[in-house]
Amino acid sequence: MILVFGDSLSAAYGLRPEQGWVALLAQRLQSQGYGYQVVNASVSGETTAGGLTRLPRALRLHQPALMILELGGNDGLRGLPVAATRDNLAQLVQLARAAGARVLLVGIRIPPNYGPRYTQEFAAVFPALANQYHLALVPFLLEGVALDATRMQQDGLHPNARGEPQVLDTVWQYLLPLLKNNTRAGGR
Repeated sequence: MILVFGDSLSAAYGLRPEQGWVALLAQRLQSQGYGYQVVNASVSGETTAGGLTRLPRALRLHQPALMILELGGNDGLRGLPVAATRDNLAQLVQLARAAGARVLLVGIRIPPNYGPRYTQEFAAVFPALANQYHLALVPFLLEGVALDATRMQQDGLHPNARGEPQVLDTVWQYLLPLLKNNTRAGGR
């Protein structure tokens, strides 16, 4: 099983659930013969601290072989301390690994509302954690989508139905090696 643990960017905010990249992922896995079920445990507005309160139950309930961790964007949009975001993400990774799940970390970038220093420090969290924990990393979830107004909703933060397939393609290239290397696909 693959557990997608994220925020509105994975919860298909503003769209029908079947239009979101997570639903498209489930379809692609099935059409390509991978034996994974996908559970989307993403919650719009979720922070890394909120994720920490929810993750233990989600891990017990779903026992994933793989977890796609897509949190942190709301921390950044709220200007929360970068060190706290980094620590929370590290704890999320540790919890997932302790439960036997491999982790794909999803990087996100934020608008420069809090100045260049905060924006750069925030962006650096994801590659630093990937390096520290030897994780596969999606460098930027909205690559090829964020700056294309035809693929974004009016809020400028969330992909529209036209952008979601590109989001999936971005995730897929980093997820695929984990699918090929995971022997627990059928059992969990």
